Amino acid sequence: MRLDTIQYILIMVDDLLEGNEANTVFFRQLAVENPELPYLPFLKCLRIEDEFVPLKASKILATLIGSSKDVPSTDMAGLLKWLASQLQSNNASIVDLDVQILGSLLSVSPYRRVFWAVPHGVKFLVRILREENISPQMQYPLVFCLWELTFEDDVSTNINKMFDVIPILAEIAKTSIKEKVIRIIIATFKNLVEKAPEANLTPMLVAKLLTFSDNLAARKWSDSEIIEDVHFLRTQLRESFQSLTTFEVYTAEIQSGKLEWSPPHQSEQFWKQNASKFDEADYQLLRILSRLLNTSNDPVVLAVACHDIGQYVKHNPKGKRVLREIGAKQRTMELMTHENPDVRYQALLATQNFMHIVGTL
Repeated sequence: MRLDTIQYILIMVDDLLEGNEANTVFFRQLAVENPELPYLPFLKCLRIEDEFVPLKASKILATLIGSSKDVPSTDMAGLLKWLASQLQSNNASIVDLDVQILGSLLSVSPYRRVFWAVPHGVKFLVRILREENISPQMQYPLVFCLWELTFEDDVSTNINKMFDVIPILAEIAKTSIKEKVIRIIIATFKNLVEKAPEANLTPMLVAKLLTFSDNLAARKWSDSEIIEDVHFLRTQLRESFQSLTTFEVYTAEIQSGKLEWSPPHQSEQFWKQNASKFDEADYQLLRILSRLLNTSNDPVVLAVACHDIGQYVKHNPKGKRVLREIGAKQRTMELMTHENPDVRYQALLATQNFMHIVGTL
């Protein structure tokens, strides 16, 4: 069949379905005689090398699926894989339509599970959210897709571990002026807490969501649902904070890789009490600090990591040997020539602690 003929047929089908529930019913009734209908012909269109045809076919599929209470017997993994691939497009209009179609499909639980299993699907969604110049108009449908996904227990348990979404969403919510964007982010946080509190409450505390939820509770909102969700989130975070030790909060911060000058770093009492704990789990926290020293470009992260390395050496008798073995000592000394003055200063102090230990052995 000629390409222009296929394009014309797709345009007619889309016109027939647009806003007409009766016509979508007629299309779905074709499955009575042939279980591959009405979806398979449109799925085949996804493989046609043309910018228009796959997009129009995917829109039709989303309309047919979204208006049905039943899950089609046809395997829809191909559609969701194709949609995931389109998230990489350099054409903003294609990405925008793609995300809208995804939002329609992810309202159905089986499709959420299929999309979660698609390689790089969620990764591409999150990558778009990370873009600096993303508009509020684009933020909302992207977060809406994540919100739908978090209704699945497995997604809520693993999505932050795999894609670090909590600090990304927290930053968007803190800077957004659009109530609907904040509302959908808070609703996503609520899902994460309800479905997998152990996996998500501590990372939320590290992202300073307790303070943020206090601020949100003091605002006036036009939507009553956001008030309820903020209250729920605030209560859960407060209870979690009260049950955590300072070292657990510190550990979560280190594991997040987003270091800042939070109180434990600068508390002499903290280091006296906890320096020995850094030896646990094969020096896991020290290895993370060492990795950050080698990979981070953020001067705050580098300065805090140097400071913590120095405090560990100061308060742990075997610190010098351990840090030399994992490579942190050499990298700390190299950072004494860093362009940022705070990084240089903290690296110098840490190196002095190394030298002090040498003089006392």
